[in-house]
Amino acid sequence: MGRLTVLKQIARDLAFQFGPECEIVIHDLKTNDPEHSIVHIENGHVTGRGIGDGPSNAVFDVIRHNNKKKKPEQEEELKDHAGYLMKTADGKILKCSTSYIRDDDGSLHYVFGINYDITKLTMIESALHSLITPVNKEEKPKEITHSVNDLLDHLIEESVALVGKPVALMNKEDKVTAIQFLNDSGAFLITKSGDKVANYFGISKYTLYSYIDVNK
Repeated sequence: MGRLTVLKQIARDLAFQFGPECEIVIHDLKTNDPEHSIVHIENGHVTGRGIGDGPSNAVFDVIRHNNKKKKPEQEEELKDHAGYLMKTADGKILKCSTSYIRDDDGSLHYVFGINYDITKLTMIESALHSLITPVNKEEKPKEITHSVNDLLDHLIEESVALVGKPVALMNKEDKVTAIQFLNDSGAFLITKSGDKVANYFGISKYTLYSYIDVNK
């Protein structure tokens, strides 16, 4: 089975797998007419091309580059190019990958291109971005809790994270910062939260309330 037959089979499989937005094109670099290099194409409506049509500017540059080389070993610097963006004349945005297929002697023979129309996806991405971006971009998502006890535990964890050190290493100022955060967050509206917070920070309830009142 020849290389071109195999490439055509792969092209059909990829087009079937990824659907009508995915164009698969095969160029023959050894054709006598490089301006009509396409020998196989799937979903050509993506770029409006068909068999016998010419390559994109990027592929045509490769053909010209290839024709200037006299020895196969001089072509080794040419590398496959994956995941780059192109734009069609009618405004479609394509995500493209290009592979260079060589003969046994190392000379370039075929270009295998995948051009996926991501225009609609970019529109969806833009709509989703505007929908999910918070007004305050620096604000971190809040955790949804299942009970007020879970909520209190979460707020305590946030207060410790705010200070940036474990309770065992906190001084008075650190604990004041943490407890005032809890107060501002409404933690002490939870029944018996004062006992739990005082125990967690290793202070008395009297000290707890004095820390709440600091600077007030």
